[in-house]
Amino acid sequence: MPRVARLSIAPVRGLGLEHPKAIELTEMGVVNDRRFYLVDDQGRLVDRLRAPQLCRIFAKTDADGAWLRMSFPDGRVIGGDVRLDEPVRTDIYNREAIGHVVGGPWAAALEPFVGRPVLLVRCDRPGGTRIRPGETQVRNQVSLVSDGSLAELARQLGVERVDGRRFRMLIELEGADAHEEDGWIGSDVAIGSAVVSITKPDARCAITTQDPDTGERDLDTLRTILRYRGFRPDDPEHKIDFGVLGEVAVAGRVSVGDAVTVMERAAIPA
Repeated sequence: MPRVARLSIAPVRGLGLEHPKAIELTEMGVVNDRRFYLVDDQGRLVDRLRAPQLCRIFAKTDADGAWLRMSFPDGRVIGGDVRLDEPVRTDIYNREAIGHVVGGPWAAALEPFVGRPVLLVRCDRPGGTRIRPGETQVRNQVSLVSDGSLAELARQLGVERVDGRRFRMLIELEGADAHEEDGWIGSDVAIGSAVVSITKPDARCAITTQDPDTGERDLDTLRTILRYRGFRPDDPEHKIDFGVLGEVAVAGRVSVGDAVTVMERAAIPA
């Protein structure tokens, strides 16, 4: 039976991953995951695709996004209460983030890792980077990938192992066959006290080619996945899929070591 091997969140989108022992899956997802993000002086999103070195910086925040602490590679730690300035709207991969620019020392400290001036933005509400234009409800997406899938990708690449952190999935599983999670699409899975409806494959981007510790491009993940998996015949956009996405059907707590059980939809508790 598959079990939770690792949990990963990033309070600031694109920065290094935090690995809590447990998370609370709410109707808005994990409330302190991707609560903040970066934009340049033109209002465009800045993430690892544009600034790979961001992975070397780590952040923490609270459930309300009221304080923020960043740890830098040279040992500096910058923390304090969050002060909100002017409102901002940002296109994030066909989603609209609504938030406020954050005043304080963080943006200036990030600029050397980006190579240009940036602004730090806090979403007005948890899950705020996952709202599609014209919608008001947050898409509380949960991403999952199994050790079996990572092992198969390593075999296809001809390397000893592939670190799951490069896929930046919320939940990594152990004890599963290669791409076993693909078979859960259209089903519900119980994880800890939560239930997640698995809805679709997870389309991947060039961030997966980067070493999760250095940001350097070191593995040709995308072309390798495409070579041995191909495009889905029902996907006109020809996305390269690896792992799956779901939505929170029943809120609850998920911890490292929790078993994953595939359920019938009718079995979800009222």
